[in-house]
Amino acid sequence: MDFVLETKNLSKSYGHSHALSGVDMHVPKNSVYGLVGRNGAGKTTLMRVVTGIQRESGGSYSLFGVDNKDKKIVKERKRVGSMIESPSIFLDISAEENLKMQYRILGLPSFSDIPEILRIVGLEDTGKKKAASFSFGMKQRLGIAMAIAGSPDLLILDEPINGLDPEAIVEMRELIIRLNKEMHMTIVVSSHILDELSRVATYYGFLDSGRMVKEISREEMDKECRKAMRVKVKSIEKASVSLSRFGLEYSIIDDDTLDLYGEIGFQEVLKLLENAGVVDIEKRNENLEGFFINTIGGKV
Repeated sequence: MDFVLETKNLSKSYGHSHALSGVDMHVPKNSVYGLVGRNGAGKTTLMRVVTGIQRESGGSYSLFGVDNKDKKIVKERKRVGSMIESPSIFLDISAEENLKMQYRILGLPSFSDIPEILRIVGLEDTGKKKAASFSFGMKQRLGIAMAIAGSPDLLILDEPINGLDPEAIVEMRELIIRLNKEMHMTIVVSSHILDELSRVATYYGFLDSGRMVKEISREEMDKECRKAMRVKVKSIEKASVSLSRFGLEYSIIDDDTLDLYGEIGFQEVLKLLENAGVVDIEKRNENLEGFFINTIGGKV
């Protein structure tokens, strides 16, 4: 698999406090990588380190295959756009003027792409209206417009939907999908709103107390979160024979437990596995939040 961002044993400390402790992260090319973790897990610190805003205390990372200690990393950073913590915008000028300022900072030779960027983020009709009068959602979209100036290959977004109203959340979701699908940007995005994150992410990283607990693809997640009956039996061998005979899909969890998939009722399960000795049955219909809680414990 081709990764645009990788970290190896990445650490960041502030005195005796460890914000990151040996993080291994792998962001596949063309993915929307959902970074999941409760407050204080290290998400923002991780983003600040890999974008060069802060220096790591240990370990390393690479962008597009170039190690951060290589002099060539300066060139690769130009392929990364980011919006971390809050949008870096000038409130006393228009959206267009903000973008012109960003283009000058980046040393881009032409402003010709600015109208298209404003259209992409839905700010094409703001004219000379100053950013100070924008809604919170409009400011977030302007922040993303600034981040995608120069068409970066990797976009890093820290809590872009935090504080948005429901309509603005939908707009932000559609924007992230559009940037990924139409502009072919790999996107790393963190969010506390896990239901929304599950609508855009194609890959997930679960961060807890500065450590990467698990990385998983959407396909793997969908399998983990499928509707199922979790059945505990006295004989897993007899249960396996019975279910295979009827062509039912199942997976063995351990020596006495299995997950049985599909639309099937309690009584039907009891009848099918009568010879196996059913001890316990429970329904499972896990979502991203449930998976997070079971993986890390507690709440986001």
